[in-house]
Amino acid sequence: MFFSNEWKDYELIECSDGERLERWEKYILIRPDPQVIWKGKRTDPRWNTPDGVYKRIKGGGNWVVNKMPESWNIRYKDLSFKIKPMGFKHTGIFPEQASNWDFVSNVIRERKNKSGITPSVLNMFAYTGAATVACSKAGATVVHVDASKGMVSAAKENMELSGLGDSPCRYIVDDCKKFIEREIRRGNRYDGIIMDPPSYGRGPNGELWTLENSVEELIRLSCSVLSDEPVFFLINSYTKGLSPMTLQYILHCSLPDSLKSKVRFDTGETCIPVKKSGLFLPSGASVRATF
Repeated sequence: MFFSNEWKDYELIECSDGERLERWEKYILIRPDPQVIWKGKRTDPRWNTPDGVYKRIKGGGNWVVNKMPESWNIRYKDLSFKIKPMGFKHTGIFPEQASNWDFVSNVIRERKNKSGITPSVLNMFAYTGAATVACSKAGATVVHVDASKGMVSAAKENMELSGLGDSPCRYIVDDCKKFIEREIRRGNRYDGIIMDPPSYGRGPNGELWTLENSVEELIRLSCSVLSDEPVFFLINSYTKGLSPMTLQYILHCSLPDSLKSKVRFDTGETCIPVKKSGLFLPSGASVRATF
C-alpha cells in the first residue's frame, strides 16, 4: 500500500455513500468516488457547508455548489500546483499520487548523487505534470507527453509555480503510443519512465480503445526506450480490471532479458489516508520498478 502522510494543503476528511469530503487548502469540496461503496456516518459538520459540490447526472455532471475561486494554488513539500475545478469533477491533480512523486524524486536523487549523471525521464499521459514537476525538482531532464494541449499548458504553469520554468523539459502534445514508436525509430532512450494511461480513449481514426486491451503493447513499447542502465519504471492505473500484480507481470515479461535479473518491484494499491476514520481510501494501482 502506497500513501503519503505529508500533505499540509490537502486532506481527505471523511468518505461515505459514494462521496468524499476533502479540504483543498482552505476550500471544502464534496466529490463522487465510485470506490466509496459503504454508508458510514457523516460526523464532520463540513458536509453541510462545502465550497464546492460535484454531482453526477446522466451523461456527465456539474458543480451544483460552487463558491470556489476559478483557481488557487496548493503545495506539497517544495512542489506547487494550480488547482482548477474542472467539468468532470477533477481539480487538476490527484493527491494520492504524492507517494509516487516521493518515489521518483528519491530514486532520481540517489542515482544522480551516486553517478553524477543527470537521469532522463519520459512522462507519458502526463496530465498537468505533477510527476514532471517532481522529477524536475529532483534534478532530472524530462520529456512530458500528453495528447491534450490544455493539459500541457497547465503543466507548464505548474513548473513555473515551483520555480522550474527554466528547467530542461520538453513538452510534447501528441498521442503517446505514436510518440514512443517514433522514439524507437530515432533511437532515443530514457533512464526513467512514468506512464499513467486512461481507462478509455480514442485511437487516431476515432476508434474506441480500452486500457485492458492496449496496456501490454504500451508497456512493451515503453520498455523498448529504456536505457541500458535505467533508474526506474513507474506504472499507475485507475482501471478497475487491472490489478497491481497483473501490471507487474506484464512489465516483467516486457523488460529486456538484460534487465530482468536487475529489477526490483514494489507493487500495491495507491491510497489516501482518511482523517476521521484512520483508514485508507484505495485510489489506484501502482507498480514501481527500480534497477
